[in-house]
Amino acid sequence: MTMRKVSKILTAVLFCVLALQTIAATLLCEGILHLTHKQLTAKTRTIAEKGARDLDAKLDDVQITSYDGTILRAWEFRPEQGNGDAVIVLHGHGDNRAGMAGFIPMLLQHHYAVLDPDARAHGESGGNIATFGIDEARDLSRWVDWLTTSNGRGCVYGLGESMGAAILLQSLSTDSRFCAVVAESPYSSFREVAYDRLAEKMGANSWVGRMLVPPLVSEAFLYARLRYGIDFDRASPVTAVSSTRVPILLIHGMEDLNIPVRHCQKILSHHSGVMEFWQVPGAGHTGAFATDPVEFENRVTEWLLKYSRKLPVTARPVALPCPYPYSKASDEVGN
Repeated sequence: MTMRKVSKILTAVLFCVLALQTIAATLLCEGILHLTHKQLTAKTRTIAEKGARDLDAKLDDVQITSYDGTILRAWEFRPEQGNGDAVIVLHGHGDNRAGMAGFIPMLLQHHYAVLDPDARAHGESGGNIATFGIDEARDLSRWVDWLTTSNGRGCVYGLGESMGAAILLQSLSTDSRFCAVVAESPYSSFREVAYDRLAEKMGANSWVGRMLVPPLVSEAFLYARLRYGIDFDRASPVTAVSSTRVPILLIHGMEDLNIPVRHCQKILSHHSGVMEFWQVPGAGHTGAFATDPVEFENRVTEWLLKYSRKLPVTARPVALPCPYPYSKASDEVGN
């Protein structure tokens, strides 16, 4: 076989590899961006209403229009004896507001109002594309606008899980109105978590995984920029926290196989303000509450109270089981 023929064969093989990589990157990007909305069910609504009644709280459906005209929807829970402060709870990728319902009784018992929204392209909110914090951080600022207007001078706090935690942290680069936030299992950047998740599927320790993951992710990011004008490298909580003074409580399960604990460690190393980090033994992804609910409640509520502008209101003891069954969100990329 002549060198010319060998060269043609190698060129053809390389062309096929690049073509397959382009197809794979396109499919990967489209699958990440476009989600089937996980709709709320009548049963979920009934459970939420009953839980609100049992805790002497009022439940309302609310909606706002975001900066680009997208309609965003949420539940608002108002306790009868509120402390004047409110907490926004943010769910993970592929889920809806019901995924955060397990935290609502805890917060209501401590007299916080709770806003539980569906992220854009999730649940009953509008939008066709999830951008992992790029557009969602701006949506969150609109919710803070709404809460600030309805809540008066009370504190607004944030409690996010996984993608919700990453969105919360990203919002801090431009919005300093949160008195304090709690972020469980956030990714440090969307690029890094994309590497992790794809490497897991392809075999992180195999030569295939090590060789193919970085160029595949890079090409998927390039496709998103060219096709949709989205720069996924802007989805970076680790960059956002470097410029905020909002106090942050990080929580991460030490057995998290979805988003490794090093993501929180990296965020911790880049924050110049007040930050605490609780690593939870035996907890998997977003599993701190399920693993140790008493310690979770103590740490979260003490963190919020520490940065409140008001005198504390004693939590009302409730001799009831949690009216919302706790459930982790299912997440294909970042939850």
